[in-house]
Amino acid sequence: MYRATRRTVSLSLLALLAACGAPPKKSKFKGYDGPEVTQVVINKGDRRLYLLNNRTVLKAYDIGLGNEPVGDKQFEGDGKTPEGVYFIDRFNPRSQYHLSVGISYPDANDKAYAQSFGFLPGGDIFIHGWGPEGRVKAPKQRDWTAGCIAVNDEEIEEIYAMLRPGVPIVINP
Repeated sequence: MYRATRRTVSLSLLALLAACGAPPKKSKFKGYDGPEVTQVVINKGDRRLYLLNNRTVLKAYDIGLGNEPVGDKQFEGDGKTPEGVYFIDRFNPRSQYHLSVGISYPDANDKAYAQSFGFLPGGDIFIHGWGPEGRVKAPKQRDWTAGCIAVNDEEIEEIYAMLRPGVPIVINP
C-alpha cells in the first residue's frame, strides 16, 4: 500500500510539473477599456480602415477587399465590397476567418436595386481576419475576399474587442 501511495503522489507531482511548464493558450478574445468607437470609416481606394471616437482616429489598419475591389457591390457573387453607410450588426466568435464583425449590408435600397435586375444583392459581408484561407491568399493577393473587408488575425482581435452593435460604418470608394 505504501508503494501505491508513493507512486500516486509521484505521478501527481509529475503531472503538476508538466502542467506548469506548458505555455498558456493565447485567447483570441481581447479586452478594451479605451474611448468608445463611434464610427468606422473605410477608404477602399487607400485600403484603410479607421476606428474613430467622434473625429479622433483611435486605430487605423491596412485592409484587403473583395476580389473585384473597384465599384459598389450590386449583386451576389460580383466580388465587390459595398459602398455606403451601414451598421455593425453582429459578431461571430466561431468564424472560419478567426473572428468576424458583421455589416448590415444589404439594406432596402441594395435589395431593391438588385431585384430590379432580377438578381440577389448578396450578403454576409463582414470585417474578418485572415483565417486559414487568408494566410495562403493575403500575402500574395491583397484583395481576395468575396466582398468582405480583411485584416490579419491579430488586428481583428482588436477590432472585435473595440466595436459594439449599432456603430455606423461608412464605406467610401
